[in-house]
Amino acid sequence: MREGSDLIEQIEAVARRAGEIMLSASDIERKTSEKEGHGNFVTEYDRKVQEFLFQALKPLLPEAHFLGEEEGEECFREEYRSGYTFVIDPIDGTANFLAGIRPSVCSIALLADGEPWLAVIYNPYHDMMLHAERGKGAFCNGKRIGSCQRDLAHSMVLFGTAPYYDGLQDLTFALARRYMNLSMDIRRLGAAAWDLCQMALGAAGVFYELRLGLWDFAAGALIAEEAGCIVTDIEGRPLRYDGPSGLVAASAGVAREGHYLPEEILGFQMKGEEK
Repeated sequence: MREGSDLIEQIEAVARRAGEIMLSASDIERKTSEKEGHGNFVTEYDRKVQEFLFQALKPLLPEAHFLGEEEGEECFREEYRSGYTFVIDPIDGTANFLAGIRPSVCSIALLADGEPWLAVIYNPYHDMMLHAERGKGAFCNGKRIGSCQRDLAHSMVLFGTAPYYDGLQDLTFALARRYMNLSMDIRRLGAAAWDLCQMALGAAGVFYELRLGLWDFAAGALIAEEAGCIVTDIEGRPLRYDGPSGLVAASAGVAREGHYLPEEILGFQMKGEEK
């Protein structure tokens, strides 16, 4: 296996260049089209950044597979279970990017034999580069970071609305209502990768979303875990890295307190995730 630290530095350099493309964007609305699902947009820059990432990352690991959001498929192919696979969200938070609301981030995960090994997420608007290597901690701009120690009552809760899946909205907002009563307050940032970074940075106690694509969470989940958070699927089972999933992350303080999973918060058993 390659040395992780050297490879992270190279991936970070690529992510920074991708961020420069994001910062240079102009006339974004005219260069936007819709994908399947309510409010699901793709801009010319999503495609441009993804193409750049594929080309720039390939020389680092010529044998690696690539799975990117803008390829138009959520299928996790069998060959991704062996060797290396880059899982890429070129611009996580596309609606934010389109509307001029920050943040939007570039998210890059590297799986080794189907499991997360390296992660890099770059927020070019605040020049924040987060990375993690499995078993070696999480860092922001070179400084080690860690999840917060506060209990739920004194923590912020972040959530995503799974906006492309109408059948999940009632549960999503029922959870938001309950978490709002139990926590300091709730926030919707609009970029799951960045939500997970906020967990890693100690800014929030819980993040949940009932369905995410693998590219939405692959890098952020590893960064959050390496910062001391507990990250599982919605029912508290180990998170799988072979396709879409619901996700809940809890800070060290909230996890120590317990009773943070959606079923515990709602008081009834949730139905399985929409397929």
